[in-house]
Amino acid sequence: MEFIDANVDFKLIGQRIKQARAERGWSQEKLAETIDVATTYLSRVERGGTTINLKRLGQIAIALDVPIEEFITGIVKEDYRYLNKEFYDLLQKCSKDKQRLIYNIARIIAGVNFV
Repeated sequence: MEFIDANVDFKLIGQRIKQARAERGWSQEKLAETIDVATTYLSRVERGGTTINLKRLGQIAIALDVPIEEFITGIVKEDYRYLNKEFYDLLQKCSKDKQRLIYNIARIIAGVNFV
C-alpha cells in the first residue's frame, strides 16, 4: 500500500477558523461550547498546534455556517470569484502575448463581442 502525503496545512486551516469565528463575533469559548470541546483544544487548532479530523472540522463549519471546503482550500466553488487567484497566478507566469491570447479566448467562451 502506497502512502500519499496530503501536505495538509493545519496552521492555515486554523487561521481560517479563527477568522470565520471572529467575523461572527464569537469567542473561542462560545465556539468550543457549541461543538462540545475544550477551549484549550480549539485554541490549539486555531494556532495550528494540533491536527483536526474531518468530523470536527465539519462541526465547526456547521456551527459557523461556513462551507467546509473554505477551511480546507480557502475557496468556495459556488462563489463566482473562486478562480480569481488561480487565474491571476497563472497569468503572472505568462508573457504579455500569452496573456492577450488567454483574454481573447475567455471573451470568446463568455460570448463577449470584440470591440
